[in-house]
Amino acid sequence: MEAWIILSVAAAAFQTLRFMLQKHLSTSALSAGGATFARFAYSAPFVVTLCLVHIHFSGAVVPRLTPLFWGLALSGGLAQILATWCVVALFAQRNFAVGITFKKTEVIQTALAGLIVLGDSVSLHGLGAILLGLVGVLILSENAAGPGLWVRRLINRAAALGLASGAFFAVSAVAYRGATLQIGSDDPLLRAGVALAVVTVAQTLGLGAWLAWRETGQLGRVLAARRTAVWIGITGMCGSLCWFTAFTLQNAAYVFAVGQVEVVFSVMASVLIFRERMTWREFGGIGLVSLSILVLVAVA
Repeated sequence: MEAWIILSVAAAAFQTLRFMLQKHLSTSALSAGGATFARFAYSAPFVVTLCLVHIHFSGAVVPRLTPLFWGLALSGGLAQILATWCVVALFAQRNFAVGITFKKTEVIQTALAGLIVLGDSVSLHGLGAILLGLVGVLILSENAAGPGLWVRRLINRAAALGLASGAFFAVSAVAYRGATLQIGSDDPLLRAGVALAVVTVAQTLGLGAWLAWRETGQLGRVLAARRTAVWIGITGMCGSLCWFTAFTLQNAAYVFAVGQVEVVFSVMASVLIFRERMTWREFGGIGLVSLSILVLVAVA
């Protein structure tokens, strides 16, 4: 089995664990912004240390970072902050597995953005997969909007947060892959580590300043929740390092395709850990969205 496949599965597993911890904190001690900040603040020291240790023992030279690298890395970092914030906020609207499935529309949104922005053609099979995913999203968003028109089931806070998170995650993945490819090294772990260190430190500083300005008291609550939040940082670091390294080895679309196993992990967590009840409608919606993603990747 190729390394990027193993890394993608591992990244999905670590990401599920991180979202479980963030769900716990966002529904108890922290706001959505605070839970998002905890993910970056408690990751940064581990990421920087790991990167420096790797550089020291491998004898590598710290690579020169180009202006294009900085542009891509910081753009991806901002998109990831917004995406994570949306997902954490979504947990208060719907249960865990449904929230993750909304996020996984990132593959479908990437295909649509490619058609609109780049003029990439979509086959009939691809269009069918997109429509199948849309039906799944409508089914998943029904309870959030209540009885009413189909358009009301799509246009509501839960659906908007989920779809927005998918869009931001798609942007961040493309930007991160571009950033790692700007680093002049044949060592994928070095490229991933340097890019991740730069991004995580920038995210910590930027979001920390925002919280100090807009959400007084959240920084103190993040510190007080350190016993749980530090595990958010560790799982976040492990997941991001796996994603970044996989992006250096393979096209982001294929990495995302394998990463769809996160939907299965989230269903297991929803039922086994959070003891949440899943309706047959929600299982059906998750199944349709997952199937649409798999079909879309297969025919793309």
